[in-house]
Amino acid sequence: MTIEAPTTGLDAFTEDWQEWHRAQEARLAHPHGFLAITGLHWLDDTPQRFPDAPGAWRTGPDGVVVTLDDGEELVVDGEPVRGEHRFGVLPERGGVDAVWGDAVIEIAKRGGSDIVRPRHPDAPLRTAFTGTPAYVPDPRWSVPARYVPFPEPRPTTVGAAVEGLEHVYEAPGRVEFELDGRPLALTAFPGHGPGRLTVLFTDGTSGVTTYAANRVLSLDAPAADGTLTLDFNRAANLPCAYTDLATCPLPPAENRLPLPVEAGHKIPYERGGH
Repeated sequence: MTIEAPTTGLDAFTEDWQEWHRAQEARLAHPHGFLAITGLHWLDDTPQRFPDAPGAWRTGPDGVVVTLDDGEELVVDGEPVRGEHRFGVLPERGGVDAVWGDAVIEIAKRGGSDIVRPRHPDAPLRTAFTGTPAYVPDPRWSVPARYVPFPEPRPTTVGAAVEGLEHVYEAPGRVEFELDGRPLALTAFPGHGPGRLTVLFTDGTSGVTTYAANRVLSLDAPAADGTLTLDFNRAANLPCAYTDLATCPLPPAENRLPLPVEAGHKIPYERGGH
């Protein structure tokens, strides 16, 4: 008869982190995830053909248009399209996925410009992916925090991983907390889902053991009194940490923490990480 050892609080904390980490890796390495991107093509009013997508692509006041040659086909919203297809005007940070064989052609708007970004499952970056190095999870980096909303959302302009590109977010508030006895705060942007928040930051490890440009924390909606948990063990790399074909935002200047946060994802192996 085998008697299992009782699960400790640290064991449960570590298991929860490992489950989160596996989910992050799975999204990244999905057959049409960011590691599958083979090109970042910026559109203008001159039709252009690309080696990793069918058709000739252009954009203008009425949005993105593709003209497919005889024998070329895309599937958009489950329907096959041939000849000329108009995607219309896309919203900022929005987009459409068109299927081409086993590939997906992403048509999107980033920083006010329309792009075509093909994703092929056999992309070398994806097929060679072996995972992301990370710090061993430690409960000391999971700290209580409080969300303080601004009187009005603040338009906040930040740079991007692509030189010359800018992103504008409506920052709804900031997250206040303490690390090593120091009072700190991070400006928050809207997250994915009602009430959720996203925090971009750098710290004293950035460019040393963690990716230099940014890391991201995705936060659950704060409680009614503003309380929430800031778990830096779940500081994740954005796609730009792995590929130059991503347009990720950079943190606002005030989100540069003046101490090392030795938690979360490290520099990817693809960028020379260990």
